[in-house]
Amino acid sequence: QVQLVESGGGLVPPGGSLRLSCSGPGNIFKIYRMAWYRQAPGKQRELVADVSVSGSPMYKDFVRGRFTISRDNAQNTMYLQMNDLTTEDTAVYYCNAPNNLQAWGEGTLVTVSS
Repeated sequence: QVQLVESGGGLVPPGGSLRLSCSGPGNIFKIYRMAWYRQAPGKQRELVADVSVSGSPMYKDFVRGRFTISRDNAQNTMYLQMNDLTTEDTAVYYCNAPNNLQAWGEGTLVTVSS
């Protein structure tokens, strides 16, 4: 069974930064576009950003200019650098392949609070 593992979450004050990591099987990372999603308390899971196999990124408007998505296919790892965090970014963050959805991992909790 494909296993995606997210890490790097934590508690940060508004304006702070975090770097999330996602690891998974090579047969997924070497073939598919990968994405970060998030689910805030009481809300549906939403797409945050995605990145093609070649590294071309796409961002949702609410994170563009603050978040940077990247991937290292050789290491089967994807990253999300999050800067200038706000309380609205508080959520559990997940990774997956949007065009070939796998079982969701446990996610990593990001809490932005003073």
